[in-house]
Amino acid sequence: MPRVTPVLRKGLKAIQDFDLLKVLQSEIRHELSSNRFQNNTKCSKLVSENLFGFFCPLTSTSFFQNYESGSIGDFVVDWDSPQSQDMVLRKKYESGEEVAVSALLGCETFQEDGRFPREAQMKVCIKKPGLTSILQFDCGVSSRSDIGTEFEIRNAYFIQSSSCLDSSFYRGPLFSSLDPQLQDELKQYLFARGIGESFSNFLLLHLHKKEQDQYVNWLHKVEAMVAQK
Repeated sequence: MPRVTPVLRKGLKAIQDFDLLKVLQSEIRHELSSNRFQNNTKCSKLVSENLFGFFCPLTSTSFFQNYESGSIGDFVVDWDSPQSQDMVLRKKYESGEEVAVSALLGCETFQEDGRFPREAQMKVCIKKPGLTSILQFDCGVSSRSDIGTEFEIRNAYFIQSSSCLDSSFYRGPLFSSLDPQLQDELKQYLFARGIGESFSNFLLLHLHKKEQDQYVNWLHKVEAMVAQK
């Protein structure tokens, strides 16, 4: 059996690297040309003044096929690092009531074409002035069969204080076991605080666009490393 010489081994490696580069470059071109999350951004300088100094556009004419871009209303972006998968939004009423929303993409939903491939996992926390207790809602945001998105409440927790986060503390019953009218009223409670369809549209589109940007950035980094001699 002929021995593989160092020169031949080096040649095979160069061919393999070249093939990988071609595939990477093809994938980058595909992602950049597919316009899945086409962004005709008219980012007026409505940005969040937050501790981290990130530029966070609050209005956009981005579209995912026929989906409305939505709006975060009077929430402000508190955290949206390009390196992280999550984002945090907050608002505070004159009464002192505070609402905080954190969200990131969850598992794939295996939807047909024209619908977002993944749902968003969203937590909504509401705190009243002068109280240490928190109402926490665990929600899922997903595409509807028609234009737009919807969110469902999966858990509603009453947390006595931030020191009572142990899983052994009773937080409430299974949300699905609640009376349907109570379920509807709790959802209306969130609607009244700006957690509606427009907010859900923005959230789902923004998180998918963010993930795509991170994926393309990752492809470029791998391409640069493979191309390094």
